[in-house]
Amino acid sequence: MESDSEMVPFPLLTTPIESNYRPCTIPYRFPSDNPRKATPTEIAWIDLFRNSIPSFKKRAESDTTVADAPTKAEKFAQRYADILDDIKKDPESHGGPPDCILLCRIREQILRELGFRDIFKKVKDEENAKAVSLFPDVVRLNDDIEDEGKRLENLVRGIFAGNIFDLGSAQLAEVFSRDGMSFLATCQNLVPRPWVIDDLDTFKAKWSKKTWKKAVIFVDNSGADVILGILPFARELLKRGTQVVLAANDLPSINDITYPELVEIISKLKDESGKLIGVDTKNLLIANSGNDLPVIDLTRVSQELAYLASDADLVILEGMGRGIETNLYAQFKCDSLKIGMVKHPEVAQFLGGRLYDCVFKYNEVLG
Repeated sequence: MESDSEMVPFPLLTTPIESNYRPCTIPYRFPSDNPRKATPTEIAWIDLFRNSIPSFKKRAESDTTVADAPTKAEKFAQRYADILDDIKKDPESHGGPPDCILLCRIREQILRELGFRDIFKKVKDEENAKAVSLFPDVVRLNDDIEDEGKRLENLVRGIFAGNIFDLGSAQLAEVFSRDGMSFLATCQNLVPRPWVIDDLDTFKAKWSKKTWKKAVIFVDNSGADVILGILPFARELLKRGTQVVLAANDLPSINDITYPELVEIISKLKDESGKLIGVDTKNLLIANSGNDLPVIDLTRVSQELAYLASDADLVILEGMGRGIETNLYAQFKCDSLKIGMVKHPEVAQFLGGRLYDCVFKYNEVLG
């Protein structure tokens, strides 16, 4: 983790940040709630994190980079469960009251203290290799769609289909261990529109009239998500003359793509002349966001990202962690898109939608 002095607020947040920005979308408690007693929402979310312990423990047990991994995995499971129980009894213990950032941070800290750096590394590498081999076909299928609006919608569906690959969701972790994933079938089988938040038609209308000069995209998961979902969309922006900054995590967390992994993937996908299937990549930049969690507090990003983002006119937060559980209501000084799939029943309930529903929230800043 970078030291606090190196982290700065994301420069495109609406100011004053203190009164305009709260990272976590779902309020677990209100000022009127008893600070010493867990609220029903806090209990539901603590249980959700508790239910994910077995799948994390299983990944940790099989981490060959850690000596005595099974014993340490057991320690992780016990320690995290104990802390979650403490927070249930007293929400203000362990730096609470809890929110999704705190619950994620504690889990990561315990894993790292026990020597687990990247328990999802093996599955990430496998999924990345699979997605890299499918990338040319996915891009060609998009390029073959002549109608600009239909092509955009296909690219957006690709982002949602890719975003299903999320091992932070207990149910989805089960699905992947059983039968892997068919990307194109998933594109076809998304829940029907209108989605729970559906600004796609508004965005489509803008897309046909407007070109953004610079877009910052906060990316999410490895594999199909970033390679088959985000990169074809980023390539389309490059074709339209937009400079694209992809912001990826500093440290591993669940199956999120990290900055070094993304640099390596893009170098694999480029041809000898540095092109991404015929599209020049001189305007494609990769930045280390400074983040080390599957959610993000935009008051703390790397100076590098802040510098690269300062003149952007489009911000895209992709994935449930960055775009729904945090930052769904974040306001920016420029146009913004929050794109993600709803993968927890608790989030679906909060939004009034269905499990595996889609969020496509577009805010245009006039002026």
